[in-house]
Amino acid sequence: MIKSIVKAGVCGFTTTIVADSQDSQNVSFQIESDCDKITELASGLPVVDAYSEIGAGFDGVVHERVKVVMRGCCSGCVVPCAIFKSMQVAAGLALPKDIAITMGKG
Repeated sequence: MIKSIVKAGVCGFTTTIVADSQDSQNVSFQIESDCDKITELASGLPVVDAYSEIGAGFDGVVHERVKVVMRGCCSGCVVPCAIFKSMQVAAGLALPKDIAITMGKG
């Protein structure tokens, strides 16, 4: 099981992602968020085959769900990336490591 906490940025929303895999392949999610869009995204996210997701790239179940729900300004949200990375770690296909984006005017 992996737990990821995402502070999405200027929107102020926080999302908690719990990804779990009992067989190192099929991953289930428990996602809680202050954001209505992420809550909607999470509500339609099934158990996914992590190997298939990686092979499918942006055509996998996770990213297809993101394309349906995350439109407009939400297209740049970092939470979908965190969901995908959490899936990889839960299945043992990646190591857990913090991710950071630091922004400021140059």
